[in-house]
Amino acid sequence: MTGYRIDGEDVGGIADLYEQFNREFMRDEDWEMGASLDALNDVLHRLDTESRDGDQAVVVWHDHARSREVLGFEATQRWLLDKLAQPHAYDEARIMSDLDALRAGTGKTYFDLVLEVFSDHPLIDLQLR
Repeated sequence: MTGYRIDGEDVGGIADLYEQFNREFMRDEDWEMGASLDALNDVLHRLDTESRDGDQAVVVWHDHARSREVLGFEATQRWLLDKLAQPHAYDEARIMSDLDALRAGTGKTYFDLVLEVFSDHPLIDLQLR
């Protein structure tokens, strides 16, 4: 079993979260993943492969409630607005739709999106504490 630890107390924003992901998931790599949900998904695919080979990946996210708060409405809104500032890099209509849903209280926060990425990897045991 390979264990990973995310410390919610040390997450002050999206960049901090990816610093922890890099520290934990990229231990034996000579490169770092960028602060991107797609990059996280790619790295979790590698952990899936390790789990299939018999080395189960367990990720314990301590103080996840703090992370949920920090990666909530404000951080998500900033993240979406940053994407809108790059109109040729992202689907502007989709980002606006996501932003409208967030502002209406029905959209997903960045924390929710991270959990969705993990949920696409059922061989990885994510434990929220």
